[in-house]
Formats: sequence, structure tokens, C-alpha cells
Amino acid sequence: MSTPILELKDCEVHFPVYGGILRHKVATVKAVDGVSLDIHEGETLGLVGESGSGKTTVGRAVINLLRATSPDVHLGGQILYRTREGRQIDLNGLSRREMRPLRAEIQMVFQDPFSSLNPRMTVEQIVSGPIKLHMDLDRNARRNRVHELLEKVGLQSSYASRYPHEFSGGQRQRIGLARALSTNPRIVIADEPVSALDVSVQAQVVNLMEDLQDEFGLTYLFIAHDIGIVYHVSDRIAVMYLGNVVEFGTAEEVFRTSKHPYTRALLSAVPEPDPDGKRPDRIVLEGDIPTPLAKPSGCGFRTRCPIARPECAAARPNFETFSDSHFAACPYTETLNEKGTPHVEPRV
Repeated sequence: MSTPILELKDCEVHFPVYGGILRHKVATVKAVDGVSLDIHEGETLGLVGESGSGKTTVGRAVINLLRATSPDVHLGGQILYRTREGRQIDLNGLSRREMRPLRAEIQMVFQDPFSSLNPRMTVEQIVSGPIKLHMDLDRNARRNRVHELLEKVGLQSSYASRYPHEFSGGQRQRIGLARALSTNPRIVIADEPVSALDVSVQAQVVNLMEDLQDEFGLTYLFIAHDIGIVYHVSDRIAVMYLGNVVEFGTAEEVFRTSKHPYTRALLSAVPEPDPDGKRPDRIVLEGDIPTPLAKPSGCGFRTRCPIARPECAAARPNFETFSDSHFAACPYTETLNEKGTPHVEPRV
């Protein structure tokens, strides 16, 4: 297999919590606690899990946004990016100045299309902003590129003079896509790009992203909490829970032959499109996801797991191997297999 374009090795993102009169450190939020992933050029890796599992933090760590917003954050491990020239660079070790040339190659589409666009800027100003920073084009060339990108994402070029408040949520997300594509990136981190949109619009945006991937040869890190959508767009899927990856495999393996009890619970919540069709029994997890301020010892999922044992509190479980590409962090997964694997069709 080819060398990954992006590789995370034991990636950690810990946020300090300060308290008291002297503002000393009193606790640590372990938002990402040892994540290892690899993404190959041209593929889509889906990252799925509940809110609070650390998905977005992984995306922001890759693009190195956390240093600007949280200067005291601890970034551990390695985030290795392979450049067009074939060099591997650890993004974790770069300063903001050193990271700047690479931002043209790694772009991000944000979750909320309403707050991610500056309301005081026209669409042309929004989309051409990255072009000014990273590409040597004159004003007319920039304008032509903006018009071309708008048409690529399904908008009229005449919309360039309008402001964000004149568009619907789906149209705004298309503008966000155009902005991300403006610098000819290799990797696009899509942070729940359709979660704020209506269901019918979700399908349109997801299909557009797939078309753009084929046309421009993009590599996607697709972050979402809806495993049905993730299955539809992804080549491989990583399931996260409380800062750790608990299952990893191809989309078919994770969706059809899931092994981890948490993955099973996510799959059982996918809506059945046929009202008369059979669906597996819903697996309802008790309680809420624990706070990363005080993670349970051993397996982080044991406090909600239907097959938890006393041994689960002793140490974090290692990955069990089910195929060359399918792994799950649960030594007791065969116990769950007796109940059958959820079999539901994706919603999109």
C-alpha cells in the first residue's frame, strides 16, 4: 500500500483547566488521548462518534488551528503530512509561521455555515481571501477564479457580489466549499459539513462533495456523528469515543460486521427508511458520555457498555484484529456477536 498522505501517531490534545485565586492548573481535559490514524491520497476517511468524543478536536489539530486559539494546549504525538515533493513533515512541531505555506494544501469546511462566513464580506471577498494569501494572481484572475469556483459548487457566478445573509444554509455551505477549494488543496477536513442542513439538502451537499473529490483528486477527512452518512461517503471509518478510536476498518466492515459494542449502538440508531422494513433492536446506552476531565479507568466505554466486566477497569484494551483492515478495541466482542449484527441501510 502507498505511503499515507496524512498519518497520526499517538496524537494527544490536552487542555489545562485553571482555578483558584492564583489561576493555577487544577485539571486537564483529555479531548484526544492517543489517536493513531492514516489517510491515503484520494480516499475519504470517516470519523464518527457522539458529541464530545473528540472528532472536531482531531480535525483542528491536523490543520494546526489549536495553537492560535489555545496557546496553553498540549499537543502530543505526531501528525505526519506528506508533501507533493514526497517529504514528511510533522505538523505538530511547526510554528504558525512555518505552518502558513502548508495551509494552501490542507483546508477545512466548518460545521456551521451561518457563523463560518463573515457577514460583512461579499462572497467574492470570502472566496478570494485565501487566493490573495497563497496564490500570485492579479485582481482579474482572482475574480475569474472565484466565478469558476462558484459554478463548480453549483452557484451562479453573479452571486459573487452578494452577502452571506442572502443565501440559505445549503448555499452558504457551498460557498464554504468554494473557499476551501480556492487554493487547490490536497486534503479537505470536513467538520460535520451537513449536520446543520435539512435532510434533502444534506444529500445534495454530500453528492457535490463526492463529485468535487473525483474532479480535483481530493482527500477527505469527513467528520460526522451520523454513521449512516459516514458510511455513504467513506472508504474507511474510524469510530471515536471519549478521545480514543474504538473501531477502525473499511466502510463495509464497520457497517456490516461491526465488532465494538459502541459501534453497534450507533448503528442501531440509524433510521430505517422503509417503515415496513425490519430493523435490529435499538441498543440504548445508559447515561451520558463521561466528561474528559475525569475519564473512567481502563476502557472509557465500560461505564455504559452492555457487556462490561470488572477486568475492563484495569487497563485500556488493545486492538483486536479481525482482518487486515478491521480492528476493534474490545476483547469481549465475541459475546456481542450472539445477538447478531445490525443491518440497516444508509439514510443518504
